[in-house]
Parts: sequence; structure tokens; C-alpha cells
Amino acid sequence: MTAPDQISEEAIRELMNAGRHAQAEGVLRAQLTADAAPINLIRLLALAVRAQGRIAEARDLQLQIVDWLPGDFTARFDLAESLLLLGDFERGWREYQWRYRMPHTAGIERKVQRPRWDGAPMLGQTLLIHDEQGFGDTLQFLRMAPEAKARSGARVVLEVAPELLSLAERMTGVDAVTARGSLPPAFDRHCELMSLPMVTRLAMSDLPGQAPYLKPDPRRVATWRARLAALPRPLVALVWAGRPTHANDANRSMSLADFAPLAELDLTFLAVQKGPKAVEALSPPTGLRVQSLDREIQDFEDTAAILSIADLLVSVDSSPVHLAGALGRPAWVLLPFVPDWRWLLDRHDSPWYPSHRLLRQTAPGDWTSVIEELGRGLTRLAR
Repeated sequence: MTAPDQISEEAIRELMNAGRHAQAEGVLRAQLTADAAPINLIRLLALAVRAQGRIAEARDLQLQIVDWLPGDFTARFDLAESLLLLGDFERGWREYQWRYRMPHTAGIERKVQRPRWDGAPMLGQTLLIHDEQGFGDTLQFLRMAPEAKARSGARVVLEVAPELLSLAERMTGVDAVTARGSLPPAFDRHCELMSLPMVTRLAMSDLPGQAPYLKPDPRRVATWRARLAALPRPLVALVWAGRPTHANDANRSMSLADFAPLAELDLTFLAVQKGPKAVEALSPPTGLRVQSLDREIQDFEDTAAILSIADLLVSVDSSPVHLAGALGRPAWVLLPFVPDWRWLLDRHDSPWYPSHRLLRQTAPGDWTSVIEELGRGLTRLAR
């Protein structure tokens, strides 16, 4: 029988998968000594303490791993996320550049046959800035494209997913916009959208920059204003779940049933939820006044128009949060105990989005306190 101080790595992972991170930490510390500190166990310890909200402690462990194994790109990416969450942009952006060197991401890196822009002037040349990762990432970092143009002096071509093309075309500060998957015009250098903070050495003091930086389509706004005119105000757009395939979706997403304590509030919830969870709006909790809009929302232009009309967006960490921020519209963001790096720690505002308010879990998985805080805020709004 395995001794208590020699529990297998697989068993420790099972504890962590079950959310028993404090117990996993205890087991790991019992097995780690000054003379025996296997890196695989230190890596697990960093994950265990991070899940308990001790991000600085996790960072210190991750720094040890990176010092010992500088070629471990997964460790460097884990370190990047902790550094950025702690607000250490200077090193965080540098470590974040390794995101496409991990085993599961190496295959999706763009292979571009031109040099990557290093921040130097490019007068008379063309710079291609291409998006990456999810819609929320693109919406958040589109703000960086005009800064890249100002620094480079180049003609800037912005390449985005087709779903965001029309929104990006109304941006100022770029010369052309093209859809990912089509052949871009000739260019001299390129840069990933989320590498721009590293290249431009983005600091916290540089935020939020120009805000808002996106505009809704006036025709869509007029259409949706007429569609929503008869609904009792305040109008609160609502998103309760993110993309199911996201690695952290189990922690960041909710169900519409979680909002049952808000029933009978004198306001109208506009369900702008998309994806599999949208069907929940067809049978909301008793007393919760919900208008299901899923079947009427065709694209991000519709969502942008609704957010421009609604009094507020209430949402978990998902792309509509970033769309609202880019439009300069108010949003209350419901965050898990350990949030994504972009929301930082221990603050209820966002340097990225002055119009946003952050409502955070006070313990892992505790949405109850978040809903209570939300209810108090919405009660004031309804009055």
C-alpha cells in the first residue's frame, strides 16, 4: 500500500479536479523537501495555491520552474498569466509571447513569411496586424491598432475574423480592414494583435487609451430601438454563460436559474445569450422578466446595437463584455474567484474599460454572494 506521504501524482490531480485544492496542497508539501523537490510536483503546487487565490505565491513557484527549465514554454505561459493577473505588465507581456510554443498551441501559430514588427518605424511600408484567439480577445485589443500605426508610421492593414469585419471597418486609426481567410494586400511586416502590448511596452498607466473605439451600425440601432421600445425600462442585457469549449468555462459560466433571487425586480432582462445555454431564456425562473432575443440576434452588429440601447449589460466573462467596453457602454461583470488575467485582483473597476464594474466571487464557486451584490445594484437601478 502506498504510504500517505507518497500519494501518486495522478491521485493529487484527482483531488484538484474535485476542487480539493487545499488538501492537494497539503499532500504536495508533505512530499516536497529541501533535498527532494521534483519539478512536476512544484508545478502541481503552483496550480493548487493559484486555485486558492494565492497568485503571488503561485508566481514565485512558476518563476522557480522557469529558472530551472527556461525552455518549458507551458511553464512560461502559466507564469505570464500570473504576472498579468498581478498587474506586472512589463514581464507579463514578454512571457505571453510564448503562447504558441506549447504542445497544444504550436499547430495554430500563424506561419507568416515576413518579419515580425519590433516596434521600429516603418515609414512608407505596410504593417499587417492580424487577430488571434477568441472574439473577446480581438475586441479588447483592437484598441492597440491605432497606436501601432502612430508608432510605426506605416500603412496599417487590420485582419480580423469575418464575424467582426463590419465593426472593425468603422474604426479610426487604421488604413484597411480585411477578413481572416481572404488574401490580404502585400505587406512588409506583421504582428499578432495580442503581441502589440509587448511590442509597444504597454503599461497600466497607458490604459484605457482611446475609449470608446468601436461604433454600432446606426441602422441596426434604429431597428432594435423600435423592437425594444415597448419593453419596460430599465433594460438590462444579460449573458450568463461563455463558450462551452473554453478551458475555464466550468468556473466562469452560470445558468439562468442562478438569477432566480432577482425575480420580481422592476426591470426587463434582455437575454443576449448565444450558444447552447440560450434555450434557458425560453423558460426563465418564475417572476424573472426575460425577453429572449437569441433567434433575432444574427451577429455582433445586432448585439452591439442592443448594448447601445440597453441601460446596462450584466454578464459573465465573455465576448459581449469586451464589446460593451469597446462601445463605451456600462457593464457589470460577474467574475469567478480566480478570474482571467485581464481582470486583475482586488478591484471593482477595470483599467481596460472605465464603463465597467467587477463583481467577484469571495470563495471558489460562490455565485450566491455575487447575485446578492448584483441584486442590490439592480434594485438601485430600478428605482
